[in-house]
Amino acid sequence: MCGRYAASRRPEELVEIFGVRRWDPEETLAPDFNIAPTVNVHAVLERPLKGEAAAAFPPGAPVRQLRTLKWGLVPSWSKSPEGAAKMINARSETVHEKPSFKQAFATRRCLLPGDGYYEWVTAPEERELEERGRKKRARKQPYFVTPADGSVMAMAGLYEFWRDTTLPGDHPQAWWVTCTVLTTEAETTPLAGAEGGEGPQSLSEIHPRMPLVMPPDRWDAWLDPAPAGLDRLRGLLTPPPPGLMRAYPVPTDVSNVRNNGPELLTELEGPEVATLF
Repeated sequence: MCGRYAASRRPEELVEIFGVRRWDPEETLAPDFNIAPTVNVHAVLERPLKGEAAAAFPPGAPVRQLRTLKWGLVPSWSKSPEGAAKMINARSETVHEKPSFKQAFATRRCLLPGDGYYEWVTAPEERELEERGRKKRARKQPYFVTPADGSVMAMAGLYEFWRDTTLPGDHPQAWWVTCTVLTTEAETTPLAGAEGGEGPQSLSEIHPRMPLVMPPDRWDAWLDPAPAGLDRLRGLLTPPPPGLMRAYPVPTDVSNVRNNGPELLTELEGPEVATLF
């Protein structure tokens, strides 16, 4: 799954990396080293612009944009946004058939840039409970999972629009734009730099699920809002080549969402909390 991540790159960097053609500086977000559900995040998406902003582009043509969305998808048909915190992830294996996600999967796909994501290692017996869908005990040692080459991590996402009918149409909070992160089965192959020592040797030893990371050669196809066949879209959901990610233990301070700073990404020599592998 993906329940926390870090994103520290400046918008100007993201504009260059993703080939963004439209970005509103008023939507700039500060670096966030402990992103939690329901907060605003940067997302890359493609859709036509409206109003004065559309004048600089061909009429009706989709434009690649850097936007600020709220993490936790609210389906357009929801009566309220109360369930957003439960919709931070969507399983890539079933996203095409779930009522909450299938329409967004068809036409509203995005990329959520980050430095990496956090996951907490649990003992084997706790993992078994989690995989069976039962509540597990308190999380233990946090690990930070990040691209081994230092590149941006582009997580596959979906976005949706929700109208708050209790407010007038011109109210700044009348429309919500929310998003979710797609997940897939965690890799069982060795992590980059794993040499059989202490600590997890694969992502699957940390958690059974992981965010679906989109390699650059799939960005254009994933962001293209034009109608596409279901088979073509599902073909984009295969995990990237294995061995591109590394994982290392970080301070347990990250477990508290009130803590936020670059020190949370400090690579520890060893876990602060005992875990079993």
